[in-house]
Amino acid sequence: MSPSTYTSPERWGERFAWRSAGLRFFAYRFYLRQRFGHPVQRVSVDAGLSCPNATGTSAGCVFCDNRSFSPSRRLRTEGLIEPGIAQQLDAGIARLQRRYPGCAHFVAYFQPSTNTFGPICRLREVYEQAVNHANVVAVAIGTRPDCVGDDALDLLTEIAARTHLSVEFGMQTMHDRTLEWMHRGHGHAATVDAIERSRGRGFEIGTHVIVGLPGESGEDNLATARELARLNVHAVKLHNLYAVEGTPLAEWTRTGRVELIDRATYVRRVVDMLEVLPPHTVIQRLGGDAPREFLVGPAWCLDKTAVRQAIDAEFDRRGTWQGRGFSRAEAVG
Repeated sequence: MSPSTYTSPERWGERFAWRSAGLRFFAYRFYLRQRFGHPVQRVSVDAGLSCPNATGTSAGCVFCDNRSFSPSRRLRTEGLIEPGIAQQLDAGIARLQRRYPGCAHFVAYFQPSTNTFGPICRLREVYEQAVNHANVVAVAIGTRPDCVGDDALDLLTEIAARTHLSVEFGMQTMHDRTLEWMHRGHGHAATVDAIERSRGRGFEIGTHVIVGLPGESGEDNLATARELARLNVHAVKLHNLYAVEGTPLAEWTRTGRVELIDRATYVRRVVDMLEVLPPHTVIQRLGGDAPREFLVGPAWCLDKTAVRQAIDAEFDRRGTWQGRGFSRAEAVG
């Protein structure tokens, strides 16, 4: 596999004119097709790693159950997949090829838990299995911003020299009061530090952000979006706060302590945020959901097509697009 040639976010945005393709935002599928020249699908793999925020005396984030958002963690927990990354990729690719006949190129997505949390020798072993798979053209690694020591960053730099690599940090919000509410275990300064130490290492930097967190207004969401614009990350995943069984958030939702965001409000806030994000920021996700057997609410998030259509309709109603309110002078990096 040939190594990736890293290009700055601004250059990607200029080279791939998503607006001329009739899009309102820089959609991930469009980006992958343009970046690799053919359709690319993600395959979730589970390295069996843990999370420092769910060990010892901490119960972890109030919303988190890895099984609810990661198909690979569900299959691993149920004993339905082999532990090896190569075997997981084989099985995942076979499933996707039944859905997308002819697709031969895939992103190995290390999705559940914290995928830089472990001995470097173990991390190298699992990353290597993905890089060496014949159908894998890129690797994506999800992690926490407080779990990327210099040794892990050095290893990620090595991997980026061999394949296209993106590293996704769970930012969630820029507001420390909310991070404390969710028992996140770190403040926003950890995200800024991780991003700054990751720059110039040849891999793309992504972030995950939750919309609809208790106590956060539309202005709070806009502040987070402007901070993302300032940090000049390559990609962003936005999703609604949802509650799944077995978490504190599920109990708080049922008792009325927490009210989950409604779809109309979510749609307006997402479009507000996209308007201030740079036009070169890839939007990897616009909503989140969980399997029905896990989901407590909101029910509307199960209809992903309707959510996407509502977002498109809001863009049309406003006559706007991603980046319309972005100020390049504020960006760093």
